[in-house]
Parts: sequence; structure tokens; C-alpha cells
Amino acid sequence: MKLNELRDNPGATKARKRVGRGPGSGMGKMGGRGIKGQKSRSGVAINGYEGGQMPIYQRLPKRGFNKPNRKKFAVVNLGMIQKFIDEKKLDAKKAITEDALIEAGLVRRKLDGVRVLAKGDISAKLDLEVTGASKSAVEAVEKAGGSLKVTAAQASE
Repeated sequence: MKLNELRDNPGATKARKRVGRGPGSGMGKMGGRGIKGQKSRSGVAINGYEGGQMPIYQRLPKRGFNKPNRKKFAVVNLGMIQKFIDEKKLDAKKAITEDALIEAGLVRRKLDGVRVLAKGDISAKLDLEVTGASKSAVEAVEKAGGSLKVTAAQASE
């Protein structure tokens, strides 16, 4: 095979439609836009417009609201912490802080803090220090002989 013999698979590429290039092309004169009107002109965006009828998004009932100052936590499961300890990416002997979790690659970024959930099993004796934790996660860590300290940011909620 030579460079000049390289071809795309049949049907993989398609020639672009050349609009407005004379009557012989079948797409000349109006370029497939019909006659006059808003849609025949350039710069038109009428998505969601229903020709004067009340649009569907206005007819449907609205419910609830989005809390503007809500907190978004990075979530970590106990099973993942155990897995990272087994793989020697986290040191169970030292205190495991949010920064240590980020360094290990378990959490990408803190957001408003790191919250520990109880999914998975934990067997290592840990000293965790995070922004938040579920009650079952705290129980699971203490059952394994460790401690889980929740910092003040979560306590205010």
C-alpha cells in the first residue's frame, strides 16, 4: 500500500451540497429555501416558536425550584478508599485528608468539600478528615477501628 492509494471507506465521506450555483444544479436561484418569508432570509433562529400558539414549554406546569446557594460535594465511597489503600495509593497509617484524596487521584476536585458515603466495605483502620459523611459511613469506619472527623463546613447545614 502506498500513500497515494489511501482512500476512505465507500460511503464514509459525502460531497457537500453546493447551494445557489445555477439552475443546472437543482439547487440554484433560491438555494432550496423556497420563496420569501422569514425562513428564506439569513440570521433566523425560531426554535421553540410555534407560530403564535402558546409554546409547549409555557403550557406545561412548573414545579419546585433550584436552590441558588446549594452546595455540591465531591463524593467518595468507602469501598474506593479501601481499594486505593490496597493498591498503595493511599497510606492508611497517616491521616487521610481531602488533599490526600485528590493527590491519590480518588477525587478530581474538592468543589464545596468531600463527602464520604458507605458504599463498599472498609477493613483498614483509618483516620479520615472530610467535609461530610453519611451516618452509615461514620459507623462503618468506627466499626473497622478508625475515626472519621467531619469538619465545620458540613456541621453548619
